[in-house]
Amino acid sequence: MFSRQNSIKLGIGLVAVATAASFTLLKEPNLSAVTTGDPKLDKLKYPAGFKAEHLYSPSENKQGSWVSMTFDDKGRMICSDQYGKLFRLKMPAVDGKISISDVEKLQVGPATDTMGMGYAHGLLYAFNSLYVMINNSKGNKIFTKKSGLYRLQDTNNDDQYDKVTLLKELVGDGEHGPHSIVLSPDKQSLYVINGNHTDVPPLDSYRLPSNWKEDQMFPLIKDPRGHANDRYAPGGWIANLDPEGKKWELVSAGYRNAFDMAFDANGDLFVYDADMEWDFGLPWYRPTRITHATSASEFGWRTGNSKWSPTFPDNLPPVINIGQGSPTNLLHLKDAKFPAKYKNTLLAFDWTFGVMHAIHLKPAGSSFTGEREEFLSGIPLPLTDGAIGPDGALYFLTGGRRLDCDLYRVSYVGNESTAPIAAAPINSANALRRSLEKFHTGGPNPAAVATAWPQLKSPDRFIRYAARLALEHQPVAQWQDLALKEKDPVALTQSLISLIRMGDGSKKNEIVNALLGVNFKALQQSQQLDLLRAFELAFLRMGQPDATLKPKVIAYLNPLYPANTAHLNRSLSKLLIYLDAPEAVAKTMALMDIKTEPGSDALNVETATASSDLILRNPQYGKDIAAMLANIPPAQHTYYAVMLSLAKEGWTPELQDKYFKWYYKAFEYKGGNSYIGFLDRSLKLALKNVPDNKRAYFEKLAGAERLSKNGNDFISLTAPKGPGRNWRMENALPIVEKGLTDRDFENGKAMFAATTCKMCHAMRGDGGAIGPDLSQLYTRFSSKDMLESIIMPDKTVSDQYAATYYSLKDGSSIVGRLINEDKTAYYISQNPYAPNELEKVLKKNVVSSKPSSASIMFGGLINSLNEDELKDLMAYLMAGGNENNAMFKPKK
Repeated sequence: MFSRQNSIKLGIGLVAVATAASFTLLKEPNLSAVTTGDPKLDKLKYPAGFKAEHLYSPSENKQGSWVSMTFDDKGRMICSDQYGKLFRLKMPAVDGKISISDVEKLQVGPATDTMGMGYAHGLLYAFNSLYVMINNSKGNKIFTKKSGLYRLQDTNNDDQYDKVTLLKELVGDGEHGPHSIVLSPDKQSLYVINGNHTDVPPLDSYRLPSNWKEDQMFPLIKDPRGHANDRYAPGGWIANLDPEGKKWELVSAGYRNAFDMAFDANGDLFVYDADMEWDFGLPWYRPTRITHATSASEFGWRTGNSKWSPTFPDNLPPVINIGQGSPTNLLHLKDAKFPAKYKNTLLAFDWTFGVMHAIHLKPAGSSFTGEREEFLSGIPLPLTDGAIGPDGALYFLTGGRRLDCDLYRVSYVGNESTAPIAAAPINSANALRRSLEKFHTGGPNPAAVATAWPQLKSPDRFIRYAARLALEHQPVAQWQDLALKEKDPVALTQSLISLIRMGDGSKKNEIVNALLGVNFKALQQSQQLDLLRAFELAFLRMGQPDATLKPKVIAYLNPLYPANTAHLNRSLSKLLIYLDAPEAVAKTMALMDIKTEPGSDALNVETATASSDLILRNPQYGKDIAAMLANIPPAQHTYYAVMLSLAKEGWTPELQDKYFKWYYKAFEYKGGNSYIGFLDRSLKLALKNVPDNKRAYFEKLAGAERLSKNGNDFISLTAPKGPGRNWRMENALPIVEKGLTDRDFENGKAMFAATTCKMCHAMRGDGGAIGPDLSQLYTRFSSKDMLESIIMPDKTVSDQYAATYYSLKDGSSIVGRLINEDKTAYYISQNPYAPNELEKVLKKNVVSSKPSSASIMFGGLINSLNEDELKDLMAYLMAGGNENNAMFKPKK
């Protein structure tokens, strides 16, 4: 996890507590700080010079929760309810009075079809047609159309869509199913994007060869909670097709769940991919990220813990890692009437934390880097889709998952010019990459090998990748001998990776011997990692080296381990343990003794958003981040531990004891929902390699008895028995008002701890000091008041415990509770579970501040409780922690 470098620790008891209302700084007023009286607008934060308007609320008009939009050729917006129909509406003029009253429910197809069309994750108006990407679950009796891409046409000119054509059925549904549609840069074809629960159907052609495999030597552990356990390579994918849907071509793959993509002015394609939040704290966690989806690109999503490292040469790195979140939309601002600084900018929508990330693209060789600015945010603001309208304004929707839905518009009203700017021409590196990509289509080309070969050793990673994929589209016989005889170590590595992927395995020994001939120490680290990956792929695709070759490989690799970087140590440990190298176990265990491994900083994937900044933007998800940041697992040690679970040779009694004792402590760290389950499965793999008569002993050392029966949870004495319930006032209050008698005091006290109330609140001197002491709360509040505060913490927020929303000069923002300030800085607590971790924010960097509408208390804390546990907790609260209260059973 990445956190800001200027975070500091202060003792809360040593500083004066200031309230959020004790100051307001508005040296450079931000438009979002102006109070309008409309809570839907007042919660928004966006740059000065822009104007936000709330246009319409579909949910208030019983029209569902809209998740996709497009504009037709008459400038009308067409939207789809996630679980309902299509709607069409006219937009008011930017300078006119806001009035949207004529919202038309589209009738699609014959009048006898009452549902028509809907359930669309993607909409696009093009080629005088409306393209609809339906995402529909099997067995839906209300809406029976299958998932897939549909084309709607008006053949009788009555301004309705009477003709419906299914261009391709897609096997996939749900929030990882078929998603968006965009028009190609030349406006001659379409691109579609699909999540990792959507099968790749038979296609007409493949820029990325379809011989994909998991290609991961790391021992496979599928997600312990079952997510995506039947999903394998290539994950989410992108295809290009003609307007009639007759020819489909795979363009890019290896995504987890990218909802959307966007082209820049020069036709470079970008994608906003999702993370797997259950992997928090684990070495294979990958943040949400923007990728440059070049021709034949692969981005390495694999199931469970098998996700590829971005260092692997057979996939490509991201443009920028953003951080945790749920990507829902990506658009490019080339057509927006915005100032010049936004003309080469992507807007990436995060549903979970309510942020539009502006990613300013900058050419870097044949690809790009990105700089993030927080363009717009709100709490809560579940962003679903957006588009640049014909008027050059930004339109966006909030909602999804049947949440309240709203339509907004953002337009620029400042003094800077919004005139169109000609796109800067692509640089020579970008042009070279594109020229190589031409060999990814159209079948074998006699010029491909000669053209691509010199570029296999290019210093530009994207050019090397494009050249290697150009080889893979040519007959292997044309370049196999060239690869085996190549003398340049970089070109050799790249060409042999292609030969491993595309060959028949008959040249295994020649390939491995060629790799052994490379002077490892003469290479740069990135080249060393590529070489080690080539060894890994050789063994995965062609099998272990034979008895003659295996000792040579071990002799080559063993002196290199341990290396001086953590990335190299991951690769070397993987290979040497796989090969049963004699010293591999001892060397790896020695690395697990090192608290901070040399070079491990490179493993801390730097993200554009700090995890701590997200906690209070969405308390439902933020509480998991807060818990993890308070007790972060050692990801590198976890990597070694999982890899060692396959080791059968090289153990001593002392090393085995130390290894299994490591799990005892590791289970106590906090991670995502699957963290403990992954460790449990790793432990079970390791136990298979010990004698039967020692298994119980090692289970005890590892603390396995402290886990639930399914191994997914850490059992604590205070854990609720459940089953939990989605508690709301309407189902909780009647239970409490029936009376709290014969309650269990000790269980009520335990639930006070289990729901984490104790971390922030004290009861009779025992507990935290972030929130108010609850010992005397019952003297002032009824059980209804107390229950309402627990279930709806945002309804009434005391100034004393409120968070503040700080807008910074760099366009970012910070949400947290002001703890102290001096002449130069504010000291802000962002994590209720780690209140002593304070963020130092220099006053000179703050543009404006305003109280947040969200409580620092997390919602849903009691949802793990069953009815009796809820009543015990409420009795404990209403008794002020007094075990002698009449509500409790007398002690025996």
